[in-house]
Amino acid sequence: MQTPTLDAPLILTLELDEKSTAFFNELRRQHFPRERNYLDAHLTLFHHLPGHRFSEISEALALRCRTQPIIALAVTGVQFLGRGVAYALESHELQQLHRELQTQWLPDLTSQDQQKRRPHVTIQNKVTPEVARLLYQQLTAEFAPFEVLGTALQLWAYRGGPWDALRRLPLQEHKPQHK
Repeated sequence: MQTPTLDAPLILTLELDEKSTAFFNELRRQHFPRERNYLDAHLTLFHHLPGHRFSEISEALALRCRTQPIIALAVTGVQFLGRGVAYALESHELQQLHRELQTQWLPDLTSQDQQKRRPHVTIQNKVTPEVARLLYQQLTAEFAPFEVLGTALQLWAYRGGPWDALRRLPLQEHKPQHK
């Protein structure tokens, strides 16, 4: 892992459990344009954190992850994105974590990152609306709710192309014991 340059924005994602990642990755392999499919399935929490604050952000996340249990998320439906398709996810714990981080980083957040997060995993993007609508209809007809687990936070540097992995911060297997 490398340290980002001062001008590279950071992206924070939630890594999903292996089984769920494999499921979503297979859908991405089938439906995402190949030239754009260079990341594993993930859930983006923040799109543009200041790269020059990497050390501070990284340490704050490491401290938070020491007490943050693995997050259960409900996959509640299929979303039509106009030029793509995603699975919608819901989790009170994830929304709470996101709000806490938003509050902590508010002065540095873009308007996009100041909004309420609508968690999703994109499985198709940058296609024609017709192609996206067909996949949306197919997946909606087959959809049954299921659960996934968020197992780690990941920090990435964005330099205009594929993201550069900087740090993976595992969440805790069990809720911490209080003394």
